[in-house]
Amino acid sequence: MLQISNLSKTYPNGVQALKDVTLNISNGMFGLLGPNGAGKSTLMRTIATLQDADSGSITFNGIDILTQKQELRKTLGYLPQEFGVYPKVSAEEMLHYIARLKGITNDNERKELVKALLEQVNLYNHRTKYLAGYSGGMKQRFGIAQALIGNPALIIVDEPTAGLDPAERLRFNNLLSEIGENIVVILSTHIVDDVNELCNDMAIIAGGKVVQRGNPEALLNSFENRIWSKRVAKDEVASYQKDYKLVLSKLSGGKMVVHVYNETDPGNGFAPEKATLEDIYFANIV
Repeated sequence: MLQISNLSKTYPNGVQALKDVTLNISNGMFGLLGPNGAGKSTLMRTIATLQDADSGSITFNGIDILTQKQELRKTLGYLPQEFGVYPKVSAEEMLHYIARLKGITNDNERKELVKALLEQVNLYNHRTKYLAGYSGGMKQRFGIAQALIGNPALIIVDEPTAGLDPAERLRFNNLLSEIGENIVVILSTHIVDDVNELCNDMAIIAGGKVVQRGNPEALLNSFENRIWSKRVAKDEVASYQKDYKLVLSKLSGGKMVVHVYNETDPGNGFAPEKATLEDIYFANIV
């Protein structure tokens, strides 16, 4: 169990990135959803012991993360939003190097581990290729391989599918779903579909605060019969935004489709719409 209590962080420039964040996260895939600048990466870096909070506490399986950083690192796998690798080193060589750093000094044990990891992330046939020649998706899968070294009980992945093409995104998400059953995996992203497809528990963070929390299906049920849609002209969107709680507007067939949140039928030509996680996301960040 990962327990985050009343965590706050303000940077020297005055930006308050986290405001009294409290979350309890159990085994499985946990989605942390929010727009760019919401505080997701600050929270991930703090959990990963890469920066300190101003106040609050974080514990994981009895480890005080803020004071026992080295103990947490022994059981942590981390894939940051951007991670550097030696470009003229093969994936196989790099994994051996990282495994040594994590204390796996037995040559045979390390060899078997590296082989198993490369097979798990479907990179074994590319094991001797320089990392500089990997595609974006291959680099992300390599990133998961290095994060799995040492059998971590907590894995953090920060914006892992940003910039991937649909095929690579599907491969990466399938890989995440395989490893996220018996350990805590935190998926930090602004891509709603990733959370919808992978996570049984989630939170939405905006402006440094947790603004929504729960099981995606339960959240969808809470929005049942409360989302209404209508096709309008582009120049009418502003007036609908003024008169209704507009949660989403998107172009379709040359016209705008607007979704509004209302507990009863708002009339005026609106039709009931099945709520999506996207509606819940935008309803909480606007």
